Amino acid sequence: MALPRTVEQEHAGVGQMCSASMDAWFAEVAVLTDEQRLLTSLRDAAAAGGATVVGQASAVFDNGAVTAVLLLAESHLSVHTWPEYGYASFDVLTCGKLSAERIFARLESSLEPVRTKVRQSIRDLA
Repeated sequence: MALPRTVEQEHAGVGQMCSASMDAWFAEVAVLTDEQRLLTSLRDAAAAGGATVVGQASAVFDNGAVTAVLLLAESHLSVHTWPEYGYASFDVLTCGKLSAERIFARLESSLEPVRTKVRQSIRDLA
């Protein structure tokens, strides 16, 4: 699961952001209702991508679904789960040289989805 890399992304600065998302499907849906495991995986993934976590928030809903967000010095990383569909959506908005590829790779290795789909776009501010 390699994200397409561009020269602009390799040399991204404060004036440029990358928005990336990973859709993930799970055979074992218990991970999608495990708030602490998801938060730990998000923190580990953020560190693997070179991010600095400055805050976090999470919520668990009646059906066990979890929404969790890490506030990063470089922007944010979030997950929203739908256990009834065996599905989770991960989003990262990066400023500078964070590696969304490394973040998603760490999430895949720690949470073990059966299938993923990654998308990204460069968001120029200048």
